[in-house]
Amino acid sequence: MALKITVIGTGYLGATHAAAMAELGFEVLGLDVVPEKIEMLQRGEVPMYEPGLEELLRKHVAGIEGSTGRLRFTMDWAEVGEFGDVHFVCVNTPQKHGEYACDMSYVDAAFESLAPHLHGPALVVGKSTVPVGSADRLAARLAELAPAGEDAELAWNPEFLREGFAVQDTLHPDRIVVGVRSDRAEKLLREVYTTPVAEGSPFVVTDFPTAELVKTSANSFLATKISFINAMAEVCEAAGGDVARLAEAIGHDERIGKKFLRAGIGFGGGCLPKDIRAFMARAGELGADQALTFLREIDSINMRRRGQMVEMAREALGGGSFLGKRVAVLGATFKPDSDDVRDSPALNVAGQIHLQGGQVTVYDPKGMENARRLFPTLGYADTAVEAVRGADVVLHLTEWREFRDLDPAELGEAVAARVLLDGRNALDPEVWRRAGWTYRAMGRPTA
Repeated sequence: MALKITVIGTGYLGATHAAAMAELGFEVLGLDVVPEKIEMLQRGEVPMYEPGLEELLRKHVAGIEGSTGRLRFTMDWAEVGEFGDVHFVCVNTPQKHGEYACDMSYVDAAFESLAPHLHGPALVVGKSTVPVGSADRLAARLAELAPAGEDAELAWNPEFLREGFAVQDTLHPDRIVVGVRSDRAEKLLREVYTTPVAEGSPFVVTDFPTAELVKTSANSFLATKISFINAMAEVCEAAGGDVARLAEAIGHDERIGKKFLRAGIGFGGGCLPKDIRAFMARAGELGADQALTFLREIDSINMRRRGQMVEMAREALGGGSFLGKRVAVLGATFKPDSDDVRDSPALNVAGQIHLQGGQVTVYDPKGMENARRLFPTLGYADTAVEAVRGADVVLHLTEWREFRDLDPAELGEAVAARVLLDGRNALDPEVWRRAGWTYRAMGRPTA
């Protein structure tokens, strides 16, 4: 008999996972505790922008004309417990207020609510990013609370979604990692992932602690690579070097590789910053804090970039005050192809300049609504041309394709001064200079 799957938590991760499981042919029931979210999903709408996700949902959500009907949503824990053979827990693990550690309250609440409804054999699979050691604790709690006792098993299966590529990453993952304690749990997860494994996705079987460490260590490595090239950008600024050429040269070394070596205003979003901080906090609890002290510097380099962009803007305006100056900011999301503004370096820079008296106008292709909610006092425009109208300096802070395709001559007609600061090293300096712009990028004082 075909496996039935439930997905608990229908945010960014859960909605994507639920739609992808339906696409792989399973009957899926998604649960959330927020009625508005459930109502949206039942209409085949997603609460966030993610390329391809809404189309995938509409293809499978029951009640939508022409859909397979394989995907339904509920708020009823008893229904979920009765329906599912495999239960994926996809709830959020934000950073605790005022400290580095991870807030496990949503994960704990999900287990406390689900376990009492597990009357028969079931596999509960954690996908949330949690501090190492959590799975051991949750497995014990599950066995204690579930009427099925030892037949309610736990596995850990970390997610590796990249915003903007989440559908692709779920259907065609570059690896599947499962932390299991029994052959039965491994067999069930191999059944869930039959299609991607048949297509060649590596299936890595490990223990709980290793599975929990995979996501945080991967994110720590990426953060290190980004902050490394940004540290080199600081050195290039001081020495008169060109960080883009430097990155190109070292990127040819296959041990280093080209990816994640574009210097700029640093990383943000809902994962990298909070994951490396939670990792440091957990290592401290385990008595291994010295192993991760380097991550404190990685975080520090990253946060410093935002202030350096503000100073570059000040210099471009003559080095004095921002008072009375018009600053255009292209980009509000933390990365392109997303509407996510959580810990966005672009909005942080815009906010700092605004607080120092600058008149800031922001434009972003997808993140305007979320940006307005977070920074209501900034100015917003409906197009890039409107955003730069009358600007004394233009800051390019999120590398959307739309911004790479802008016509520098057309933009030049709208600004007060043709001064462009590229905080992402993503625009072609020659194209902008030919149109009469002063172009300046981070880590490239002479380029």
